Amino acid sequence: MNTVELIQCKRDGAALSPAEITWLIDQYTDGSVTDYQMSAMTMAIFFNGLDADELAAWTEAMLHSGDVLDLATVPGKKIDKHSTGGVGDKVSIPLAPMVAAAGVRVPMMSGRGLGHTGGTLDKLETIPGFTTQFDPETFTALLARTGLVLAGQSETLVPADRKLYALRDATGTVESIPLIASSIMSKKLAEDLDGLVLDVKVGRGAFMRDMERARLLARTMVDLGAAHGVPVVALLTPMEQPLGREVGNASEIVESLA
Repeated sequence: MNTVELIQCKRDGAALSPAEITWLIDQYTDGSVTDYQMSAMTMAIFFNGLDADELAAWTEAMLHSGDVLDLATVPGKKIDKHSTGGVGDKVSIPLAPMVAAAGVRVPMMSGRGLGHTGGTLDKLETIPGFTTQFDPETFTALLARTGLVLAGQSETLVPADRKLYALRDATGTVESIPLIASSIMSKKLAEDLDGLVLDVKVGRGAFMRDMERARLLARTMVDLGAAHGVPVVALLTPMEQPLGREVGNASEIVESLA
């Protein structure tokens, strides 16, 4: 296959086959496809989108770009929550331990800052010595022992999304619905979940400025979860003003723990 031909295909509005998408993601993950080539592809997707078959294949390829967690040995229900992001959105930080304290296992794979939004990992890493990178064995052992793991993508867990996430932030393709949906759901499906709650932000401080686009993003992610046998509930919540009283990574940690 030829990277330039695939870019031209998507640029002209044609659909990519599952085999072409898998090849592209694999080649990008191992460095054979360059950042500037993938930048062109993500911009083509930004303008022309992905159809349902392409999105399923794109998400599947990202999901299997590295290891997938097997949490069968961890007792209890494994549930995660994810927000699409907003200004001052720090809900996951106090919520995750509260849910874990109620006996639910929370394997939470979070992201870094994207666009104007702060990332949960960036906030947590303002705590001296806080680690967010774990191999699958350590992740599973920590979850079994503590009931909660807050971690990021790594060299072995969804490495394709780790690269694409940073690339989208630097190339003006953050707001693409298929790229948002595949990024979030590839991470969540890699967690071997029993259920997922999505907080889809809508409003001036969110990536989705209007309700129609927010509903489309929510429905897209719910459908991706259903296709993999994971029950997903999506809530549409307003982001017309900052959440809480603090904005900024370290300040939001202080507020979360106050």
